[in-house]
Amino acid sequence: MSWPAVTVFAAVTAVLTAAFLIIPVFKRTSFERMGVYLEAWIFFAVIIMTNCKKPLESALKTFVFFLISQPLIYLLQVPFSDLGWGIFRYYTYWFIWTLITFPMAFFGWYITKKNWISVLIFSPVLAFLGYTAWECGSFTARHFPKLIIAALFCVMQILVYIAVFFPDLRQKAIGILIPAVTAAILVFTTPKVNISTAVFLPGDPVISPDAVITSEKDAFAQLSLSWIGDGAAVRVEAKQYGTMDFTVTDGGKQYTYTLTVFEDEDGHIQVKITEK
Repeated sequence: MSWPAVTVFAAVTAVLTAAFLIIPVFKRTSFERMGVYLEAWIFFAVIIMTNCKKPLESALKTFVFFLISQPLIYLLQVPFSDLGWGIFRYYTYWFIWTLITFPMAFFGWYITKKNWISVLIFSPVLAFLGYTAWECGSFTARHFPKLIIAALFCVMQILVYIAVFFPDLRQKAIGILIPAVTAAILVFTTPKVNISTAVFLPGDPVISPDAVITSEKDAFAQLSLSWIGDGAAVRVEAKQYGTMDFTVTDGGKQYTYTLTVFEDEDGHIQVKITEK
């Protein structure tokens, strides 16, 4: 890949990414992820590395690709962002990755050898893509069809890298196992919910420190009373979604509420308390 081609490639990807971040229709979609997460940029880096003749050329061209594309993405967003030039505060993350691309692309060039070195170099990449495919795929299952393109894109990368760079059947088997095992581990070890937060009681009841909170025996969440300023709140600790009733007893007064822990359409955990 020539230097002019690298420059044009960087500019085109930057314009596309900025468009995905600016145009409202792309908000909270697989396309917006291109400006936030790494999966697309791994693919772009592999394209550059595999079209270079030497490892140093690979390192220099990949580094320059990121050095042009990433700040250009933020520059294009400035007129459309409420932060103005302040949006560049988020460039720090990508600048660090830009610096890292130099040594990574230098050694990454050896994937062109298509041997066990390729397997070694691609192993963390395949594990990362397996994680991302699982993360996006599980979100798609809960909020179909959101993020389905991102999930399929990661799966596509895994299959293409294995098909192109792993010629031996044993290498292909390992290549399939790495993302599959990563996803399987995540399925069995990652809780769906892991939240600890305080939520004010609706209606602003005046509750004394002697008040007691009670809930059903097999409640999915642990509840306790706390006070934030002059307001009474419930500390909620949950590791799953659900709905349950609970009661706050304060002397002769009794208040009954319903707690709901759920995931909204953007994938954020929400905790809601309503008075019965």
